[in-house]
Amino acid sequence: MQTKIAELRKRRGVTQEELADAVNVTRQTIISLESGKYKASLILAHKLAQFFDMTIEEMFVFDKEEENL
Repeated sequence: MQTKIAELRKRRGVTQEELADAVNVTRQTIISLESGKYKASLILAHKLAQFFDMTIEEMFVFDKEEENL
């Protein structure tokens, strides 16, 4: 699953550490989300969406193949 987190974070001028603190995760989690190595839980996805004032669907790009798993 791809995310728009890095793009949104940079556009807002927020560091990975600041975003991590805002959503109560580690910087490593943000790095992993941005690189696509980690999929956010529903709770984390919701926190991120709230932080950026967006919907979950606007932040995450869902792959059709993943939907069938």
